[in-house]
Amino acid sequence: MGRATDDIEDLLRRHAPQVLGALVRRYGHFDPAEDSVQEALIAAAEQWPRDGIPDNPRGWLIRVASRRLTDRLRSDEARRRREETAAALTPADAFVAPPPGEGPAGAGPSGLGRAPSEDDTLTLLFLCCHPALSPAAQIALTLRAVGGLTTAEIARAHLVPEATMAQRISRAKRAVRGTQFRQPDARDRDQRLAAVLQVLYLIFNEGYTATAGPDLHRTDLAREAIRLTRAVRRLLPHEGRVTGLLALMVLTEARTPARTGPDGELIPLDEQDRALWDRTAVAEGTALAEEALAQGPAGDYQLQAAIAALHDEAERAEDTDWPQILALYDLLVRRSPDPAAALGRAVAVAMVEGARAGLAEVDALAETAGTAGTSGTAGQRNHRLDAVRAHLLERAGDMTAARTAYRAAADATLSEPEASYLRRRADRLDRPDG
Repeated sequence: MGRATDDIEDLLRRHAPQVLGALVRRYGHFDPAEDSVQEALIAAAEQWPRDGIPDNPRGWLIRVASRRLTDRLRSDEARRRREETAAALTPADAFVAPPPGEGPAGAGPSGLGRAPSEDDTLTLLFLCCHPALSPAAQIALTLRAVGGLTTAEIARAHLVPEATMAQRISRAKRAVRGTQFRQPDARDRDQRLAAVLQVLYLIFNEGYTATAGPDLHRTDLAREAIRLTRAVRRLLPHEGRVTGLLALMVLTEARTPARTGPDGELIPLDEQDRALWDRTAVAEGTALAEEALAQGPAGDYQLQAAIAALHDEAERAEDTDWPQILALYDLLVRRSPDPAAALGRAVAVAMVEGARAGLAEVDALAETAGTAGTSGTAGQRNHRLDAVRAHLLERAGDMTAARTAYRAAADATLSEPEASYLRRRADRLDRPDG
């Protein structure tokens, strides 16, 4: 039953943005369309485990969501004006929502008129990154509408109250209301691409290492981010940033089978059984990383993919080419002020020049951030900094300070597997043989 439920959840997450895209394309309004899709997803989650998955699950979801949306608009005094406006913006061959009790107009045996395709999800993705929105609003709206994250999850990832994030998402929906649902032209698409890729990267990161909760890895989100990035690459096959991001995701996801133990406990990179890594994915990701570097000047994603490839190509942790990784991080931090890249460089410095040299880099980062030794919101933002400091202190032989840093990092993270791992490291140092 558990496996069947997981399969249904994965299916619903995969279809949700396509169904939402179909309704937004037809009606041009985010809020009622999203509410109707959510109702359809809830109905599916209740009915499908009992009655079985329908032959055409996407068509089923569209029918139910369309009926809910039609009912919602019919009860509104301005229903006719809204539908006329939406119809004027809709191409002649677009999906036509069915009236209550009927199948979609023009539907064939599958129960669909013009079935929503992967293009609908891509169009929705670019719509959420509309230039009228601020970067923060673009990210929030895409994570909600395309990534399927809850408002609470998005708020945690951005370290803001849930009510603040809910207002941000609502304002973003209002800002794009009435925008024609179509793929942007080439010039507009290029302007939005950076935001699209950043959002996809955030979705993947939330899937690969969940910011909160009992599970380290959210397979559904990681897979959805990779699927969407593959779709963007099909649209822009010669864009190095897209190829680089896909390479980075594939190389990182290849390690998933070795990241957790039998009880779901976190296993750090240097302790993983590399025989469990997906070597087919490693080969694909390495080839993509090489292709990305050949597609133009090396940007952030291409450099990160090259770093990931060096990790994945090493048969043992001690075989890792740390000097080359440090050289790539030097290039990366000169390009971008990203704190995660700077922290990665500090680790590379430690592996090349020694733990004390790495600690000096970490302390400089903490001083810059103004969060060294803090707790609360600032500490939550930098729990990885404390975790890296703890690891380097342990390598340097300062067990008392390492224990304190491990526990500070454990207290700051909302991820239960990460917190458990960090506390185990601290407890191990309490033992005389630790």
